[in-house]
Amino acid sequence: MPRYAMCVDAMAGSRSKFVLAIAMACAALFAAVGQAAVSGDFAGLVDIGAGRKMYLECRGIGSPTVVLVAGLKGSADDWSLAAPSKPTVLAEVAKFTRVCAYDRPGTPVGEKPSRSDPVRQPTTAGDAVADLHALLSNANVVRPYVLVGHSYGGLIVRLYASTYPDDVSGLVLVDALSEGLRDAETPAQWVTQRKLMEGEIRDSLVQYPDLERIDPDRSFDQVRAAPPLRPLPAVVLSADRAVGPQIPSMIAAGVLPADVPRDFGYIIDAAQKQAQERLAKLVPNAKHVTRTNSGHEIHKEHPQLVIDSIREVVEAVRSGSGHLAR
Repeated sequence: MPRYAMCVDAMAGSRSKFVLAIAMACAALFAAVGQAAVSGDFAGLVDIGAGRKMYLECRGIGSPTVVLVAGLKGSADDWSLAAPSKPTVLAEVAKFTRVCAYDRPGTPVGEKPSRSDPVRQPTTAGDAVADLHALLSNANVVRPYVLVGHSYGGLIVRLYASTYPDDVSGLVLVDALSEGLRDAETPAQWVTQRKLMEGEIRDSLVQYPDLERIDPDRSFDQVRAAPPLRPLPAVVLSADRAVGPQIPSMIAAGVLPADVPRDFGYIIDAAQKQAQERLAKLVPNAKHVTRTNSGHEIHKEHPQLVIDSIREVVEAVRSGSGHLAR
């Protein structure tokens, strides 16, 4: 008979003075069972307080724990997708350490809505940091964390590391969004950039009103107001496939609005180059990889590069040196 069944039987049948002691022992056992469930392979909802639940998926064993943070509208499943015949990030990282991914509110899973409870949109990086901290804390995800962020997820992990420096031991930024992009463009260019970042979502909002949207300007201001990152092992991966030549055909295909300047992709390329170089200077001795043979979604186009970068940061944390191999 399982131990928890024995506890139930004992509490139901016992009328002795030891009932309270039995109840306390069983409560501790139930707590241990719950803890074990979260520390093993886990996929499900976690109560984060205030009547909300968020979806979390964790696999593997080992320390530090890698936490994967997807880009805008990206769910946990984003890290289990890759080009044909290529490895997927979540599955491969689980082979050498503990790894977790999650759904932010409003992040679709294929044709289905987010598995996490909806919130009012748009949100900010600060909102995402508060949610992630509540999720990791309530799920008893063991610290320290190596945070891996793609695109908007990169902005979130930077703010998390600044807000909770004792919890974070390393960073991997995968073509991360940053305030440097806004700084490198004129105000008029930034208006166009914001439209492109959100994309044409009117039809999507009709079908899914809770779809994730963000306020990038407020998010950038939150990052600027946060304490600077402390020294820690970090890898910055930057896309090297130019956007410039792709814009005219995307306008012609109706993927982008007709009022987008045909040369705007070159503006994006120049601004992003400056922004990525600034990211690589945020912490001493960060490794900046500019030859990625990828567009924006490096973790899907060239996942092995992301996997290797995560392993490199994990090994630097484990060695205690805090230095990446050169």
